[in-house]
Amino acid sequence: MSSVEESGISNPAVPVAARKRPRPGERRVQILQALATMLQQPGAERITTAALAARLEVSEAALYRHFASKAQMFEGLIEFIESSVFTLINRITEPHGEGETPVNGTDQAMRIVTMVLQFAERNPGMVKVMVGDALVFENERLQQRMNLFFDKIEASLRQCLRGGADAASAAAPTAEAQRRAALLGDLLRGRLLRYVRSGFKSTPAADVQNLLEAMR
Repeated sequence: MSSVEESGISNPAVPVAARKRPRPGERRVQILQALATMLQQPGAERITTAALAARLEVSEAALYRHFASKAQMFEGLIEFIESSVFTLINRITEPHGEGETPVNGTDQAMRIVTMVLQFAERNPGMVKVMVGDALVFENERLQQRMNLFFDKIEASLRQCLRGGADAASAAAPTAEAQRRAALLGDLLRGRLLRYVRSGFKSTPAADVQNLLEAMR
């Protein structure tokens, strides 16, 4: 007696699983995740849409149904970076509640630096976007947007350090806050760049607490 498979007759009690279609917006997320993953690979500074489509096992036309251009895909990654980092900065700097001990401004600044470096460790592919390596061959506005990203971080650091400046030891607290914020901004960029140049082996947050303590 032939089996069900041999006779080609389906068992009506066992429904055939239909291929799931991605939910609205899900394919966009999959594309961005694949792009970020590919950026983690050595020598992946320039990724073609053909390579990205091949990784996802779809056509290039399928990519362009979700993004008008590759530049728009990178904008999606930048939006994720901005949203993640600035949401966390807002949590660090939000006013303390009634009865809570106020957080020292210098401590807030140090927490911001540590948070950005830890974000980088968790998202190595994104770091190539942050330092600009992945944007070299892309639209110039993308690099300008990342420059603005670091400017905003420095502005947040400056604001924290103004609140933590000791007027007794600094004749011009605002100028001192600006100098220290610029120094911390340079530390951030340098650590992120070293992370990329080392092939993601030199973790950016390694021993950072000791370094930040020395910079207080």
